[in-house]
Amino acid sequence: MNILSLENVRKTYDKHVAVDGVSFNMPKGCVFGMLGPNGAGKTSLIRIITTITQADSGVVLYNGEKLNDNHPSKIGYMPEERGLYKKMKVGDHLIYLARLKGLSKTDANREIKSWFEKFGIEDWWEKKVEELSKGMQQKIQFISTVVHRPGLLI
Repeated sequence: MNILSLENVRKTYDKHVAVDGVSFNMPKGCVFGMLGPNGAGKTSLIRIITTITQADSGVVLYNGEKLNDNHPSKIGYMPEERGLYKKMKVGDHLIYLARLKGLSKTDANREIKSWFEKFGIEDWWEKKVEELSKGMQQKIQFISTVVHRPGLLI
């Protein structure tokens, strides 16, 4: 079964065609990458998949269902630019983001601590995000992307 299927997806902005008839299937458990030059439509396609915008035409299916407002909570998205609050403590920040994805505070704590152990960063809990290097911040961004155990990672 496919976790994500796109059929002839099209998106335009005014008179500019950003996505033109994109179709593909992404089986569960696969790694999938989108490559292309600037302006190829990668970001527009990600915005459609994450329901930030809608396709003008075509079909997007998540796990066999037409993409809807319930699906973003099942998707983990890690943008290139980090969207972390620099003044927050790392532990508080990750709990906040996990709660936005529907985890209880108890579940969020358990999952985050598990990831901290995997990365060997248990002592980062009380550090402020701004105290971390860019690479360290990327680890935090990754944890925030997977903490809710999404079915799809982008």
